[in-house]
This record gives sequence, structure tokens and C-alpha cells, in this order.
Amino acid sequence: MKNAIQVANSTPEDITIIFEFYDLAIEHQKKVSPKQWQGFDSELIKEEIADGRQYKILVDGNVAAIFAVTYKDPQIWLGKDGEAAVYIHRIVTHPNYRGYGFVKVIIDWAKEYRKTKPLDYIRMDTWADNERLLKYYTGCGFNHVGEIKIAANSGLPKHYEGITLNLFEIKL
Repeated sequence: MKNAIQVANSTPEDITIIFEFYDLAIEHQKKVSPKQWQGFDSELIKEEIADGRQYKILVDGNVAAIFAVTYKDPQIWLGKDGEAAVYIHRIVTHPNYRGYGFVKVIIDWAKEYRKTKPLDYIRMDTWADNERLLKYYTGCGFNHVGEIKIAANSGLPKHYEGITLNLFEIKL
């Protein structure tokens, strides 16, 4: 029997789960990379939830993954602010659900979402030295469109300071 997969907005009741997922991601990052997220401000997550930009992916009613979106990402996508795009951030899959292909689920969600909000691009970024994710994202249909080095005073979360990111997009 095929699992029922659904993308839904996160709610204030999901904050504990969201931070549990971030902790799981950081633990995983420590095992596979010299870089890790530095944690996130709860006010940021509350704001994303209130704005309808924090999502969860449910499998048979259970939270299996989370992600956030924004519609402007000027510190990373320099000069692209005028383009209609959704920027995908902080995808975290619970270890019990790895292998479900949630990036493709998110791509399908964005394509469906564009029926309600004009979008020309789906965009995302990841650390430039993560070859495995570069291959995975391009295998999901993203085009690798370049790299950017983030300044130490960018205003982005601390783990972005001084790093180089790979940039990916899908033209819709």
C-alpha cells in the first residue's frame, strides 16, 4: 500500500517538532560534515509560521519532514529580487523517512502552489563543498547555476558567515 504524503502549513503547535528536527539535522551534520547549522531563533520560526512560510510533510499523518520558504533572498540571490521565485530553505527529513524523495515532493508542491502565486523559479542553496547534495539536487531536476561567497556581516544566520554556497534553480 502506498503511503499518503501531504504538504501542510506548520502551526504554532509544531514548534517543538520543528526544533526537534533541527536538532536531528545538526546531529547528522556533525557526522558527515565539518559544518553545521548553529541553531535558529524561535522568533524566526514563529514569524515563518504566522506568514504561512513554514511547512511540514506528513506521511500517513506523521510529520516526516519540514521546510521553510521565502519569496525574497537578496543576500544569497544577488540582483534577482525582482524575479518571481520561491526559495526553499532548511529541508529536514526525520531519519525514519530518509529515501522518500521529499525534495521531489517539494518541487511538486511548488509547481502546484504557483497556481495561486505567480512563480517563475524554484530556488535553493547548499554548502558548496557538499558534492553529494549537489548531485542529489541536480538529480531532482534543479540546475546548478553558480556559487556565492557569503559575507560575514550578511544578516543571515551565523552558519552562513564566510561560506560558499551552491545555487540551484528550476525554471517553471
